[in-house]
Amino acid sequence: MIKFSALRGEGLEKLQKTIINYLDPGPYYYPPDLVTDQPERFIMGELIREQILKQTRQEIPHSVAIVIEKVEETPRLTRVFAAINVERNSQKGIIIGKKGSMLKAIGTGAREQMQKLITGEVYLKLFVKVEPQWRQSSSRLSEFGYQIES
Repeated sequence: MIKFSALRGEGLEKLQKTIINYLDPGPYYYPPDLVTDQPERFIMGELIREQILKQTRQEIPHSVAIVIEKVEETPRLTRVFAAINVERNSQKGIIIGKKGSMLKAIGTGAREQMQKLITGEVYLKLFVKVEPQWRQSSSRLSEFGYQIES
């Protein structure tokens, strides 16, 4: 029996070590150095989307789709060109912000996260596009990488 409190953070390390000691090693389903089974472009898009939701808080609903249009890689630099798709001009204005300040904050935050994922420096260029009612269009959903269930 192990006493612990997740609320106060007490005894968690001992609990974790005890659980690990009782677990049998299992087969590797992926190489040990693999962090995720998702494509790198998908992760890049999610990092941009995360920054949009963080930076804009409640101003932008989840009607944002990120498309990684191009990735150019060299040994020292990875260039990423991405489109942020929104449904309305008002959302575009919020994403860009006053004198581009919001877009710059989004880009900086996403680039910093991408550099943790990718070896070397990252150059990130963001574009904002208005795609009216893209969530209601099965072809647009497919273009933006969303799977449509029948």
